[in-house]
Amino acid sequence: MAHRRQPQRKDTKPGHQQVGSLFESQAPQPLADRLRPKSLSDVVGQNHILSREGPIGRMMASGRLSSIILWGAPGTGKTTIARLLAENTNLFFEPLSAVFSGVADLRKVFEAARDRRGMGKGTLLFVDEIHRFNRSQQDAFLPYVEDGTVILVGATTENPSFELNGALLSRCQVLVLNRLDDSALDELMRRAEREEGRTLPLEDDARAALRAMADGDGRYLLNLAEDLFDLPEKPVLDTAALAEAVQRRMPLYDKSQEGHYNLISALHKSLRGSDTDAALYWLARMLDGGEDPLYITRRLVRFAVEDIGLADPQALPQALAAWDTYERLGSPEGELAVVQCVIYLGTAPKSNAVYKAEKMSFRAARETGSLMPPKHILNAPTALMKDMGYGKGYKYDHDSESAFSGQNFFPEDMAREKYYVPSERGFERDISKRLAYWDQLRAKRSETDDKG
Repeated sequence: MAHRRQPQRKDTKPGHQQVGSLFESQAPQPLADRLRPKSLSDVVGQNHILSREGPIGRMMASGRLSSIILWGAPGTGKTTIARLLAENTNLFFEPLSAVFSGVADLRKVFEAARDRRGMGKGTLLFVDEIHRFNRSQQDAFLPYVEDGTVILVGATTENPSFELNGALLSRCQVLVLNRLDDSALDELMRRAEREEGRTLPLEDDARAALRAMADGDGRYLLNLAEDLFDLPEKPVLDTAALAEAVQRRMPLYDKSQEGHYNLISALHKSLRGSDTDAALYWLARMLDGGEDPLYITRRLVRFAVEDIGLADPQALPQALAAWDTYERLGSPEGELAVVQCVIYLGTAPKSNAVYKAEKMSFRAARETGSLMPPKHILNAPTALMKDMGYGKGYKYDHDSESAFSGQNFFPEDMAREKYYVPSERGFERDISKRLAYWDQLRAKRSETDDKG
């Protein structure tokens, strides 16, 4: 449901705003709050959604605001954008935190929004961390979003596809906010310096290190800058002194949420692409973020059989050895074995022939699961079974030339199929030659049998 701009209308009691402003003016304001953007054009790093060509820019140009979900990391401007949208569309800004709110709070918000609407005033309901609401609570939004009682702006740090109801998502446009890049963070630092009337006491390398510490979070960067402004202007800090002056931030990494799956996917795909250095980087990110190393070793074992297989038969023993070593040594000693395993797997020849053979053979088994094995490979422990032809015509391969009889072992009513097709990489190159040789022998036997 879209909403058109309406005339500005007060929603507070007379004198209430003035009293609040009086006391607020006397209270100290954090630097991040003082630098909060006054207009959408002041928001840094999100031009892809705020420019005239972006989705929010187009909404502002048309004067119609639809319900949206802002998905992005902390400190990227979700709350600020929501507040500015309310100001730009003359909507009453109703903030709500999913962490501290329940059904009763939602009911009060919706009742107030309905009353406000009856007086000609719309409501922008901003729900921070909307993914914290359970499914039934999310369902409570649907009728009010549907009929336009509220324009919903939800903020989430988690993938909406996993955390939000499909019905709610269908009524909202999901907009992805970027983590602030280096230029955006640098702009925030310059704004902070203009606000304070002095430069940060940092050398150039230390300025770059400060931006790296922020890890794309603008609010965190400004909090760090505020601490640094409390220091004397001299001496100017180098990178080492900066590290001592501010506490290093832990990487943003939630082992139970999307970051967990994103990073293990990055590790797996870097290994598959034989980019060993990138794989080491993602491994370090996971370990530094507190990931369970045993989870990583289990995934490395899977990678060894899925993406290397018999191209290097030592890949699986290497992965199992890393798993076993870490279990024996623990952290940090055992982590070196995991690093060694990642290097081995990254530099090994790659083949998914085993993986493909599994998929194809399982599919064939499901489609032809009732077919009996050919009688010549069935044991005949009873006289009746011998009379029925069990075991008749079986040739003991070790008695054949090259220890290969060339007999068919597929069901009699099923044509031969090829599932395992080795690559021409690593050890599978030798396997490929061996299979080709056996195919030739089998073809010769088939010709002999036909002539016979």
